[in-house]
Amino acid sequence: MTQQAGKPGETGADALCDTLLANGVDVCFANPGTSEMHFVAALDRKQQMRCVLGLFEGVVTGAADGYARMAGKPAATLLHTGPGLANALANMHNARRANTPMVNVVGDHASYHLPYDAPLTSDIESLARPMSGHVRRIGSAADVSAATAESIAAASRAPGCVSTLILPADYAWGSAPQVAPVKAEVRAPAAADPGRVAAASKALKNGKKTVVLLSGTALRATALETAQAIADATGATLMAQQSNGRMERGAGRVQINRVPYPVDQAIKALEGFEQIILVGAKFPVIFFGYPGKPSTPVPEGCERITLADPSDDLPGALEALASEVGAGRPTLTTAPAIPDLTTGKLTPEAIAITLGHKLPENAIVCDESVTSGRDFFRFTFGSAPHDWLQVTGGAIGGGMPLATGAALACPDRKVINLQADGSAMYTNQALWTMAREELDICVVIFANRRYAILQGELKGVGAGEPGRNAQRMLDLDKPALDFVQIAKGMGVDAARAETAEGFTDLFERAMKTTGPFLIEAVI
Repeated sequence: MTQQAGKPGETGADALCDTLLANGVDVCFANPGTSEMHFVAALDRKQQMRCVLGLFEGVVTGAADGYARMAGKPAATLLHTGPGLANALANMHNARRANTPMVNVVGDHASYHLPYDAPLTSDIESLARPMSGHVRRIGSAADVSAATAESIAAASRAPGCVSTLILPADYAWGSAPQVAPVKAEVRAPAAADPGRVAAASKALKNGKKTVVLLSGTALRATALETAQAIADATGATLMAQQSNGRMERGAGRVQINRVPYPVDQAIKALEGFEQIILVGAKFPVIFFGYPGKPSTPVPEGCERITLADPSDDLPGALEALASEVGAGRPTLTTAPAIPDLTTGKLTPEAIAITLGHKLPENAIVCDESVTSGRDFFRFTFGSAPHDWLQVTGGAIGGGMPLATGAALACPDRKVINLQADGSAMYTNQALWTMAREELDICVVIFANRRYAILQGELKGVGAGEPGRNAQRMLDLDKPALDFVQIAKGMGVDAARAETAEGFTDLFERAMKTTGPFLIEAVI
């Protein structure tokens, strides 16, 4: 049965917007279609909501990921039916791995229209579930506010999750009850478990070689100082898990390395440890299975002890453990000197050295440099204090959208996107959003003109040297991508660097000006 549209300002779509705003969700990244037009009209009536258009759904969800990591609260997304959601899934996967709070609003056909199996009809719930921690279909216009509050609460519950809310078109245009928006009930992170604290303390005092593996909010500056105090008192080694949503780094902060990505390096980094204490981190696992290699780099027989799960109060758990082991003030070591700026051939190391010297204070680095950036940490321990965001799920195409969202969350901070060229082509539409929103982002493209990571993986899995067919699937030349022209076509100023000194000059220029700028670094 068809349903008449309600009065503007009194529809289900209005109730959804009002509930988002009442719960502090005031940014919506969108790529709407016909089914969402009443929601678009409602957003037009809510000027408190900042609406940001992405030209591809992967940009929309990737930007929502970057926004929430830096804002500490979810953004909403607006996606068009099942196929639009399908386009968004890769960066929803990355957000899920980062424990990012996100509220996806996915429009669907009017409920009475679904049995007719129109071309865009699909099983939205089944598409959403693998990448969502919470999925909810709105049941009526009267259900909109409660369903929205439930989705916000699920997304905001520690450590955060992707929540997907399905909005049938007739419940968007139908009349909703004119009542106050429902408030989301958000639970605080769980306090430290005294039993776990005691077990970790006992382990740290037994004389065995121990690594404390950190992630989540345990990688913020104050929590890291607490962790360093524990390490000072017990002789434990601190390490971050391989991929993390956000790390606070730089001069005056605790220096901490990650578990390396390459399997042999990861095994060597964890060699000899007899105990591993997890603080919001997953037990280490190799990214892929390789012939003759283990699935975990942790030595056989190494005991696993969990101090805190990702959903727990990680800084609080560290403080409780520090008290239990009698830790004092942390010792902050001086960062190693950054090598002098180089000239001549442009290499990833030359770029890393420039970053080490020239990162502005309080910058945000969004890293999808892939193979080119694996060694960047050692050159940036002594940089000005900054945040470092990674593409956490391994789904490429996250870097530029992540930077877009981070810049919207923190308009007073410079954002640097370290971006592999092959990955950039998955979501280069983000450049257009950067230009339209006038975001203060410097995109550095590592133009090695090949899928370098796959060339290494071909050998790593024992498949031998690439022949002609394999090479044509791994190279990005013939024709070479011209990122300067791509950026300018999207409205972003850009220039190419082919020498180390040329890159340094362009990077300094970008740091001194505001607005988006792209450097194609030919390496």
